[in-house]
Amino acid sequence: MIAVVAVLLAFPLGFFLKARLTACVVYAIAYLWSFTFQTLYLLIAREGGDYSAFSEDPAFPLSYGLVTAGIFAVGFGLVWLGHRLGAKRLARASTAQ
Repeated sequence: MIAVVAVLLAFPLGFFLKARLTACVVYAIAYLWSFTFQTLYLLIAREGGDYSAFSEDPAFPLSYGLVTAGIFAVGFGLVWLGHRLGAKRLARASTAQ
C-alpha cells in the first residue's frame, strides 16, 4: 500500500504543485496515513495466524522498518524529480510566450 502511494502520488505532487515543501508535506501525510493503515492491517493478520509479512518470532521487525523507510525516501526522490521537471516545464512555457 505504501509503495502504491509513493508511485501514484509522489511524482504528480512534485510536478503539479509549485511549492516543493507543500508537495513534500502532502506526500508525507498520505504516506504516513497509508503506513499506519498498512501496519495495523498486517498486525491484525499476524494475530490471526498469517505470518507472511512478519515471522513467528516476536522480535522487532527491523527489516520491515528499513523497507518502509526506503520507500519513504524513494517517494521524496520522486517528489523532487517531479518538481524539477515541472519547474522546467513552467520555465519553457514562460519563455515561449
